Amino acid sequence: MFGENLVQLRKLHQMTQEDVAERVGVTRQAIGKWETGETMPDLYTARKLAEIFDVSLDELANHQPEQNFGLGVPPKGRHIFGVVTVGEKGQIIIPVKARKLFGLNAGDQLVVLGDESQGLALIPAKGFMEIMDLLRE
Repeated sequence: MFGENLVQLRKLHQMTQEDVAERVGVTRQAIGKWETGETMPDLYTARKLAEIFDVSLDELANHQPEQNFGLGVPPKGRHIFGVVTVGEKGQIIIPVKARKLFGLNAGDQLVVLGDESQGLALIPAKGFMEIMDLLRE
């Protein structure tokens, strides 16, 4: 996983192995070995790689494209939680990982916003209403 993710990110950022090696402070051969899985970088160096590509260290090490619609490592703070199905009455179940990350619990209220060209967005009602109150003042 790590090696494949490193290759994908390096190519996405249009960098050569030499470019990455120079920024990290290692040889091009070290980058090649990491990409093939022959060796792994130490934790400090892996963190540096994650910073260069603006991804989390966890995603750099563990991201599995086949579990995320074939997409590569997402930028830091961006997530793909999976697919939900709209029920007969319009209800959806928010994936557990998303609920935990955003601290959503049973009974919490969300505001549903829509943009016909961009799609839907869910925002915690409390924060949204506070912003609306400030705008009204």
